[in-house]
Amino acid sequence: MYASFCRVPATTVVCVHNVSLDALDHLPVDVLPIGTDYPPDFLLARHAHRRAQLLYGASGVMQVETDDGSWTVPTNRGVLVPPQVGHEVRMLGVSTWSLYIEPAAARWWPTTCTVIEVAPLLRELLRAANDLEADYDPTGRDGAVVDLALEELRRANPLPLAVALPRHEPFRSLCRAYLAEPDLAVTNATWARAAAMSERSFDRRFRDATGTSPAGWRARARLLAALPLLRSRSVTEVASRLGYASPSAFTAAFTRALGVPPSRFT
Repeated sequence: MYASFCRVPATTVVCVHNVSLDALDHLPVDVLPIGTDYPPDFLLARHAHRRAQLLYGASGVMQVETDDGSWTVPTNRGVLVPPQVGHEVRMLGVSTWSLYIEPAAARWWPTTCTVIEVAPLLRELLRAANDLEADYDPTGRDGAVVDLALEELRRANPLPLAVALPRHEPFRSLCRAYLAEPDLAVTNATWARAAAMSERSFDRRFRDATGTSPAGWRARARLLAALPLLRSRSVTEVASRLGYASPSAFTAAFTRALGVPPSRFT
């Protein structure tokens, strides 16, 4: 990751960009805005923060993984990451505007990662917050911008862009491989053979681990895999790539599961 400050000729920091949280975490503010540009297809290795984090993608698609699940975050959406939760992030053409928040300043923060819709007002507040000086005045206009951003975050609508991930093998590896490369040819029998189990035993243990059937899990994972593809391909192309009988069948399944049509993400 890069690290650089935007500066004026004196020592005043004008904006903070591509700087690690550790370099600023000592500052006496409840909210630290940091923007970061990532190389294409960049894996941010597993880590955790003392502060809560809003991770907002101003461009590209993010795939966030924790011990408990995988969240897909399209452009102009965000994900709320709880403090001290280990996570890794696949950045697909992403520039982020993050807010790192002292836990006591947002006691309403969810205890698991949550993808949210970012409304136009919140988006502009995040843009403004990420232009602030590192040592902004929390009692003045800058602090008001940050406070309003927090209030809009609290009101943001959650989005169902996640699948559970089993904690134990071989289930976790099977799920992670499917998320990386969804394949319509994979069946319950395929997974049961890979796990050296009967289909009945595999189905029961998978349901215990994820709360859903293997077939239901794969169907949802395929829909989430559509989100990065929709950045650069048509709905028709994505439907074909993921094995749907027609674009209308894909659109119906997508809308039924995620609440909006795939055209919202193109």
